[in-house]
Amino acid sequence: MLLATDGATLHYEVRGSGPLLLISQSGEGDADRSTDLVDRLVDRYRVVTYDRRGLSRSPLTHPEHDVTMEQHTDDVHRLLGALTDEPALMLGCSMGAAIGLHLAVSHPGQLRALVAHDPVTPSLLPPRQRAQHVAELAHLQSVYREGGLKAAFPAIAAVLGIDPAHQDTEPDLTPMPLTPRRLADFDFFIGQDFTAVIGAELAAEALRDSPVRIVAARGCTTNPSVFVGQCARQLGELVGHAPVPFPGGHNGNTTHPRAYAARLQEVLAEV
Repeated sequence: MLLATDGATLHYEVRGSGPLLLISQSGEGDADRSTDLVDRLVDRYRVVTYDRRGLSRSPLTHPEHDVTMEQHTDDVHRLLGALTDEPALMLGCSMGAAIGLHLAVSHPGQLRALVAHDPVTPSLLPPRQRAQHVAELAHLQSVYREGGLKAAFPAIAAVLGIDPAHQDTEPDLTPMPLTPRRLADFDFFIGQDFTAVIGAELAAEALRDSPVRIVAARGCTTNPSVFVGQCARQLGELVGHAPVPFPGGHNGNTTHPRAYAARLQEVLAEV
């Protein structure tokens, strides 16, 4: 299905029945990226997934223009507005968590609860740490421009606390090969969305005062010292609870979908 927003056309998918649960993906993840997780949620929820603007099936009206976090947030605002009049549930992973946090501030009436897993949100951090990680993201863009994904991927994995060579997964996952479409999505994610993350501002006071029930979450194997681990910890302090551990690491929603779905249902049952 397609939805026209301001400056883009969003591809989205809806499966299942029950309370509306929007999943906003990490990285280059599109509407299909969490298919194994969605399979285990559709008996309880009306699950919505989508391609962020700029990804392969959500083209930009003006592709020469930069993309901002405000635009990503407005897209989710319009998508939820088109699908429901009631406050929705949301799972945001990595960059998807950052989008959810911005929505909780700008349009709090649209969310009943947000599970924010390993949020990529530098503005949560103290100034020195924020500057360090903003520089880290900018450096990764330079590495990608000079050496492509082969050079950038190990560095990105290190920033996110992922060890691709020793990544534990559940069995029988749906294959997710690096197709041309996915490679194009990686190109947009690193080239454009990194810049959107770097430039995003999120006031801690506004987030703390949001009426949305925000659940800080972290991957069980995400190193707390890496960028996203620090962001999860800071978010937990801001909303008043330690980050809730979820199965797997930064990409636990795709590497451990069975256990992740069970944990998500437990957490959502409490909000």
